[in-house]
Amino acid sequence: MSAVNSSHPSQEGTNRGDSGGARVVDQNIDSIVEMRNAAERKKSRQEKIADLLTRFSGSMVFVYVHAIWFGLWIAFNIGWLGGKPFDPFPFSLLTLIVSLEAIFLSTFVLISQNHAGAIADKRADLDLQINLLSEHEVTRLLTLMDAVVEHLGVDVDKRPELEELKKDVGAGQVLDKIESREKSGKSKS
Repeated sequence: MSAVNSSHPSQEGTNRGDSGGARVVDQNIDSIVEMRNAAERKKSRQEKIADLLTRFSGSMVFVYVHAIWFGLWIAFNIGWLGGKPFDPFPFSLLTLIVSLEAIFLSTFVLISQNHAGAIADKRADLDLQINLLSEHEVTRLLTLMDAVVEHLGVDVDKRPELEELKKDVGAGQVLDKIESREKSGKSKS
């Protein structure tokens, strides 16, 4: 009887002898999935209901249900299905019900969008942190390479843009420049 590999899919790369880079990617994916699951677990019951209703209202099933409901309502109330109409043309009761439904649906959508916006803000903060860390690492690598070149006595053209790249740039500096450019652009218009 052969042994069955019961490893987790994210560990497949390590079982096949892949490089450490594959492990890092797998770990990052696992971390992202766990963060998303944790955020989902933290949602309140109201947020879960709002998300469920928003997902349903954004589906084709929702469209089909409403098309059938409106069709039957109108057909009954213009006398096509027999029986006494309870909401004759111009279908005031139907209009009231649909208007109330629209108010509630738009509120559920806004709740879901607010939650999605908060998650997007967290992701943007994470992206910014990673980009700043990468910029800092690249700056250090350029400085290190410059030292290696100097130590080996290799003649390399000194370019001003390389010297500029070897300086750390903080997020505050970038934001200040953006704000100053925005202000100067507004004053010109």
